[in-house]
Amino acid sequence: MSQERVIESHGLTKQFGDNLAVNGLDLSITQGTIYGFLGPNGCGKSTAIRMLTGLLEPTSGAVTLFGQPIKHHEESLKQRIGYMTQKFSLYDNLTVLENLRFVASIYGLGRQQRKARIQELIQLYELGALTKQLAGAMSGGQKQRLALACATLHQPELLFLDEPTSAVDPENRRDFWEHLFDLSDQGTTILVSTHYMDEAERCHALAILENGHKRADGTPQQLMNDMPATVFETQGPQLRQLKQQLVSHPEILSAAQVGTRLRVLVNKTCAQPATLLHTLGAEYCFDEVRPSLEDVFVANTGGRHVG
Repeated sequence: MSQERVIESHGLTKQFGDNLAVNGLDLSITQGTIYGFLGPNGCGKSTAIRMLTGLLEPTSGAVTLFGQPIKHHEESLKQRIGYMTQKFSLYDNLTVLENLRFVASIYGLGRQQRKARIQELIQLYELGALTKQLAGAMSGGQKQRLALACATLHQPELLFLDEPTSAVDPENRRDFWEHLFDLSDQGTTILVSTHYMDEAERCHALAILENGHKRADGTPQQLMNDMPATVFETQGPQLRQLKQQLVSHPEILSAAQVGTRLRVLVNKTCAQPATLLHTLGAEYCFDEVRPSLEDVFVANTGGRHVG
Protein backbone atom coordinates (compact mmCIF):
# COMPACT_ATOMS: atom_id res chain seq x y z
CA MET A 1 0.00 0.00 0.00
CA SER A 2 1.35 3.42 -1.01
CA GLN A 3 2.35 5.93 1.66
CA GLU A 4 1.14 8.87 -0.43
CA ARG A 5 -1.31 10.90 1.67
CA VAL A 6 -4.56 11.32 -0.19
CA ILE A 7 -6.62 12.98 2.58
CA GLU A 8 -5.24 15.28 5.25
CA SER A 9 -7.20 17.49 7.60
CA HIS A 10 -6.09 19.63 10.52
CA GLY A 11 -8.49 21.04 13.11
CA LEU A 12 -11.47 20.53 10.81
CA THR A 13 -14.47 22.09 12.54
CA LYS A 14 -18.07 22.82 11.57
CA GLN A 15 -20.54 24.71 13.71
CA PHE A 16 -24.24 25.22 12.92
CA GLY A 17 -25.43 27.92 15.31
CA ASP A 18 -24.90 26.50 18.80
CA ASN A 19 -24.36 22.98 17.48
CA LEU A 20 -20.73 21.92 17.09
CA ALA A 21 -21.18 19.15 14.50
CA VAL A 22 -17.47 18.40 13.96
CA ASN A 23 -14.79 19.52 16.39
CA GLY A 24 -11.10 19.70 15.46
CA LEU A 25 -10.94 16.60 13.23
CA ASP A 26 -7.39 15.56 12.26
CA LEU A 27 -6.97 12.91 9.56
CA SER A 28 -4.13 11.44 7.52
CA ILE A 29 -5.23 8.76 5.05
CA THR A 30 -2.85 7.09 2.59
CA GLN A 31 -3.51 5.80 -0.90
CA GLY A 32 -5.39 2.52 -1.23
CA THR A 33 -6.65 2.62 2.35
CA ILE A 34 -10.24 1.78 3.28
CA TYR A 35 -10.77 4.20 6.16
CA GLY A 36 -13.93 4.13 8.26
CA PHE A 37 -15.92 6.61 10.28
CA LEU A 38 -17.70 4.61 12.99
CA GLY A 39 -20.39 6.22 15.07
CA PRO A 40 -24.14 6.62 15.70
CA ASN A 41 -26.46 8.93 13.78
CA GLY A 42 -25.72 12.56 14.59
CA CYS A 43 -22.07 12.00 15.52
CA GLY A 44 -20.72 14.13 12.63
CA LYS A 45 -19.90 11.46 10.03
CA SER A 46 -21.92 12.96 7.16
CA THR A 47 -20.90 16.53 8.00
CA ALA A 48 -17.22 15.53 7.99
CA ILE A 49 -17.59 13.78 4.63
CA ARG A 50 -19.33 16.80 3.12
CA MET A 51 -16.45 19.04 4.23
CA LEU A 52 -13.87 16.58 2.90
CA THR A 53 -15.58 16.53 -0.50
CA GLY A 54 -15.81 20.31 -0.66
CA LEU A 55 -19.62 20.35 -0.54
CA LEU A 56 -19.60 22.13 2.82
CA GLU A 57 -17.24 24.89 3.89
CA PRO A 58 -15.68 24.32 7.32
CA THR A 59 -16.03 26.87 10.09
CA SER A 60 -12.31 26.46 10.70
CA GLY A 61 -9.49 24.08 9.91
CA ALA A 62 -7.94 22.90 6.66
CA VAL A 63 -8.35 20.02 4.20
CA THR A 64 -6.03 18.86 1.43
CA LEU A 65 -6.75 16.14 -1.11
CA PHE A 66 -3.81 14.74 -3.09
CA GLY A 67 -1.70 17.48 -1.51
CA GLN A 68 -3.96 20.28 -2.80
CA PRO A 69 -6.34 22.48 -0.81
CA ILE A 70 -9.94 21.99 -1.92
CA LYS A 71 -10.56 25.72 -2.30
CA HIS A 72 -9.69 26.97 -5.82
CA HIS A 73 -9.14 23.37 -7.01
CA GLU A 74 -12.76 22.20 -6.96
CA GLU A 75 -13.01 21.50 -10.69
CA SER A 76 -9.81 19.49 -11.04
CA LEU A 77 -10.51 17.54 -7.85
CA LYS A 78 -14.07 16.72 -8.97
CA GLN A 79 -12.67 14.43 -11.66
CA ARG A 80 -10.64 12.51 -9.06
CA ILE A 81 -13.42 12.03 -6.49
CA GLY A 82 -16.48 9.76 -6.34
CA TYR A 83 -19.27 10.27 -3.79
CA MET A 84 -22.10 7.90 -2.85
CA THR A 85 -24.62 9.57 -0.57
CA GLN A 86 -26.47 7.93 2.30
CA LYS A 87 -29.84 8.39 0.61
CA PHE A 88 -30.28 7.00 -2.91
CA SER A 89 -29.70 10.12 -5.00
CA LEU A 90 -30.13 8.91 -8.57
CA TYR A 91 -33.23 9.53 -10.67
CA ASP A 92 -36.10 7.16 -9.83
CA ASN A 93 -37.87 7.93 -13.10
CA LEU A 94 -34.85 7.01 -15.24
CA THR A 95 -33.80 3.48 -16.09
CA VAL A 96 -30.54 1.96 -14.92
CA LEU A 97 -28.95 2.60 -18.31
CA GLU A 98 -30.27 6.17 -18.48
CA ASN A 99 -28.86 6.94 -15.03
CA LEU A 100 -25.44 5.60 -16.04
CA ARG A 101 -25.47 7.61 -19.28
CA PHE A 102 -26.50 10.76 -17.42
CA VAL A 103 -23.68 10.45 -14.89
CA ALA A 104 -21.20 9.73 -17.69
CA SER A 105 -22.24 12.96 -19.42
CA ILE A 106 -21.72 14.95 -16.20
CA TYR A 107 -18.11 13.78 -16.07
CA GLY A 108 -17.58 14.50 -19.75
CA LEU A 109 -16.79 10.98 -20.92
CA GLY A 110 -16.55 10.68 -24.72
CA ARG A 111 -19.01 8.47 -26.59
CA GLN A 112 -16.73 5.47 -27.05
CA GLN A 113 -15.26 5.71 -23.56
CA ARG A 114 -18.72 6.11 -22.07
CA LYS A 115 -20.12 3.08 -23.90
CA ALA A 116 -17.20 0.83 -22.93
CA ARG A 117 -17.18 1.96 -19.30
CA ILE A 118 -20.94 1.55 -18.84
CA GLN A 119 -20.81 -1.98 -20.27
CA GLU A 120 -17.91 -2.81 -17.97
CA LEU A 121 -19.84 -1.60 -14.91
CA ILE A 122 -23.08 -3.32 -15.92
CA GLN A 123 -21.20 -6.60 -16.01
CA LEU A 124 -19.16 -5.91 -12.86
CA TYR A 125 -22.19 -4.99 -10.73
CA GLU A 126 -24.56 -7.55 -12.27
CA LEU A 127 -26.96 -5.01 -13.73
CA GLY A 128 -27.38 -6.67 -17.13
CA ALA A 129 -30.96 -7.84 -16.55
CA LEU A 130 -31.93 -4.46 -15.08
CA THR A 131 -30.78 -1.96 -17.70
CA LYS A 132 -34.36 -1.06 -18.74
CA GLN A 133 -35.79 -1.05 -15.21
CA LEU A 134 -36.68 2.24 -13.54
CA ALA A 135 -34.33 2.96 -10.65
CA GLY A 136 -37.26 3.74 -8.37
CA ALA A 137 -38.59 0.20 -8.76
CA MET A 138 -35.34 -1.53 -7.74
CA SER A 139 -34.65 -3.31 -4.46
CA GLY A 140 -32.28 -1.84 -1.87
CA GLY A 141 -29.40 -4.07 -2.94
CA GLN A 142 -29.93 -3.29 -6.63
CA LYS A 143 -30.02 0.45 -5.93
CA GLN A 144 -26.83 0.10 -3.95
CA ARG A 145 -25.03 -1.59 -6.86
CA LEU A 146 -26.27 1.05 -9.29
CA ALA A 147 -25.19 3.87 -6.97
CA LEU A 148 -21.70 2.39 -6.63
CA ALA A 149 -21.47 1.95 -10.40
CA CYS A 150 -22.38 5.61 -10.90
CA ALA A 151 -19.97 6.79 -8.18
CA THR A 152 -17.07 4.93 -9.81
CA LEU A 153 -18.02 5.48 -13.45
CA HIS A 154 -15.29 8.07 -14.04
CA GLN A 155 -12.73 5.83 -12.24
CA PRO A 156 -12.07 8.16 -9.29
CA GLU A 157 -8.90 7.83 -7.25
CA LEU A 158 -10.78 8.73 -4.06
CA LEU A 159 -14.22 7.41 -3.14
CA PHE A 160 -16.49 8.73 -0.36
CA LEU A 161 -19.30 6.43 0.81
CA ASP A 162 -21.77 7.77 3.38
CA GLU A 163 -23.42 4.81 5.16
CA PRO A 164 -23.80 2.99 1.82
CA THR A 165 -25.23 -0.25 3.26
CA SER A 166 -27.80 1.09 5.71
CA ALA A 167 -30.79 -0.17 3.69
CA VAL A 168 -29.56 -3.57 2.45
CA ASP A 169 -29.47 -7.11 3.77
CA PRO A 170 -26.35 -8.88 5.15
CA GLU A 171 -25.64 -10.80 1.94
CA ASN A 172 -25.70 -7.63 -0.19
CA ARG A 173 -23.55 -5.87 2.41
CA ARG A 174 -20.95 -8.64 2.20
CA ASP A 175 -20.91 -8.53 -1.62
CA PHE A 176 -20.65 -4.75 -1.55
CA TRP A 177 -17.55 -4.94 0.64
CA GLU A 178 -15.95 -7.42 -1.76
CA HIS A 179 -16.28 -4.74 -4.44
CA LEU A 180 -14.67 -2.19 -2.11
CA PHE A 181 -11.67 -4.46 -1.51
CA ASP A 182 -11.30 -4.90 -5.29
CA LEU A 183 -11.25 -1.11 -5.70
CA SER A 184 -8.75 -0.73 -2.86
CA ASP A 185 -6.53 -3.37 -4.42
CA GLN A 186 -6.50 -1.28 -7.61
CA GLY A 187 -5.25 1.74 -5.63
CA THR A 188 -8.52 3.56 -4.93
CA THR A 189 -8.63 5.28 -1.54
CA ILE A 190 -12.00 4.86 0.19
CA LEU A 191 -13.55 6.69 3.11
CA VAL A 192 -16.72 4.95 4.32
CA SER A 193 -19.02 5.84 7.20
CA THR A 194 -20.94 3.15 9.04
CA HIS A 195 -22.63 2.26 12.31
CA TYR A 196 -22.13 -1.49 11.79
CA MET A 197 -19.36 -3.01 13.90
CA ASP A 198 -18.66 -5.83 11.44
CA GLU A 199 -18.14 -3.30 8.63
CA ALA A 200 -15.86 -1.15 10.76
CA GLU A 201 -13.73 -4.20 11.49
CA ARG A 202 -13.24 -4.71 7.74
CA CYS A 203 -11.61 -1.28 7.39
CA HIS A 204 -7.83 -0.93 7.24
CA ALA A 205 -8.14 1.91 9.75
CA LEU A 206 -10.96 3.88 11.33
CA ALA A 207 -11.97 6.73 13.58
CA ILE A 208 -14.61 6.44 16.28
CA LEU A 209 -16.73 9.60 16.30
CA GLU A 210 -19.05 10.87 19.01
CA ASN A 211 -20.77 14.26 19.18
CA GLY A 212 -18.37 15.65 16.58
CA HIS A 213 -15.24 14.48 18.42
CA LYS A 214 -12.78 11.82 17.29
CA ARG A 215 -12.56 9.52 20.30
CA ALA A 216 -10.10 6.98 18.88
CA ASP A 217 -8.16 6.35 15.66
CA GLY A 218 -6.14 3.42 14.32
CA THR A 219 -6.39 -0.04 12.81
CA PRO A 220 -9.08 -2.28 14.32
CA GLN A 221 -6.38 -4.43 15.91
CA GLN A 222 -4.54 -1.41 17.35
CA LEU A 223 -7.77 -0.07 18.81
CA MET A 224 -8.53 -3.41 20.45
CA ASN A 225 -4.99 -3.67 21.82
CA ASP A 226 -5.03 -0.12 23.19
CA MET A 227 -8.58 0.07 24.52
CA PRO A 228 -8.83 1.59 28.01
CA ALA A 229 -10.57 -1.42 29.53
CA THR A 230 -10.12 -5.08 30.39
CA VAL A 231 -12.92 -7.39 29.25
CA PHE A 232 -14.43 -10.22 31.31
CA GLU A 233 -17.34 -12.59 30.82
CA THR A 234 -19.43 -14.61 33.25
CA GLN A 235 -22.55 -16.72 33.18
CA GLY A 236 -25.06 -17.93 35.71
CA PRO A 237 -28.46 -17.07 37.17
CA GLN A 238 -29.91 -13.57 37.61
CA LEU A 239 -27.56 -11.83 35.19
CA ARG A 240 -29.81 -8.77 35.05
CA GLN A 241 -29.47 -8.31 38.79
CA LEU A 242 -25.70 -8.84 38.58
CA LYS A 243 -25.46 -6.21 35.85
CA GLN A 244 -27.12 -3.62 38.08
CA GLN A 245 -24.69 -4.43 40.90
CA LEU A 246 -21.69 -4.06 38.61
CA VAL A 247 -22.55 -0.86 36.73
CA SER A 248 -23.09 1.01 40.00
CA HIS A 249 -19.32 0.82 40.61
CA PRO A 250 -17.29 3.66 39.01
CA GLU A 251 -14.56 1.30 37.72
CA ILE A 252 -17.07 -0.69 35.65
CA LEU A 253 -17.37 1.01 32.27
CA SER A 254 -20.06 -1.29 30.93
CA ALA A 255 -21.93 -4.54 31.51
CA ALA A 256 -24.03 -6.01 28.71
CA GLN A 257 -25.69 -9.37 28.26
CA VAL A 258 -24.66 -11.38 25.19
CA GLY A 259 -26.76 -14.52 24.98
CA THR A 260 -26.36 -16.41 28.25
CA ARG A 261 -23.22 -14.52 29.25
CA LEU A 262 -22.59 -11.10 30.78
CA ARG A 263 -19.77 -9.10 29.18
CA VAL A 264 -18.09 -6.64 31.55
CA LEU A 265 -15.62 -3.83 30.80
CA VAL A 266 -13.40 -2.77 33.71
CA ASN A 267 -11.41 0.46 33.52
CA LYS A 268 -7.70 -0.23 32.99
CA THR A 269 -6.92 2.18 35.82
CA CYS A 270 -8.15 -0.60 38.12
CA ALA A 271 -5.02 -2.43 39.33
CA GLN A 272 -6.79 -5.70 40.20
CA PRO A 273 -9.91 -6.03 38.03
CA ALA A 274 -10.44 -9.74 38.77
CA THR A 275 -10.42 -9.04 42.51
CA LEU A 276 -12.89 -6.19 42.07
CA LEU A 277 -15.29 -8.40 40.10
CA HIS A 278 -15.04 -11.18 42.68
CA THR A 279 -15.90 -8.64 45.39
CA LEU A 280 -18.90 -7.32 43.47
CA GLY A 281 -20.18 -10.72 42.37
CA ALA A 282 -18.67 -13.31 44.72
CA GLU A 283 -20.86 -16.19 43.52
CA TYR A 284 -19.80 -15.77 39.87
CA CYS A 285 -16.67 -16.84 37.98
CA PHE A 286 -15.28 -14.14 35.68
CA ASP A 287 -13.00 -15.03 32.74
CA GLU A 288 -10.85 -12.46 30.96
CA VAL A 289 -11.62 -12.52 27.20
CA ARG A 290 -10.38 -10.94 23.98
CA PRO A 291 -11.83 -7.47 23.33
CA SER A 292 -14.01 -6.82 20.29
CA LEU A 293 -14.43 -3.64 18.28
CA GLU A 294 -17.79 -3.18 19.97
CA ASP A 295 -15.97 -3.18 23.31
CA VAL A 296 -13.62 -0.51 21.94
CA PHE A 297 -16.59 1.60 20.87
CA VAL A 298 -18.29 1.26 24.26
CA ALA A 299 -15.07 2.05 26.15
CA ASN A 300 -14.48 5.24 24.12
CA THR A 301 -17.98 6.72 24.03
CA GLY A 302 -20.84 7.66 26.32
CA GLY A 303 -18.60 9.65 28.65
CA ARG A 304 -16.25 6.69 29.18
CA HIS A 305 -13.45 7.97 26.92
CA VAL A 306 -10.16 9.15 28.35
CA GLY A 307 -9.20 12.79 27.71
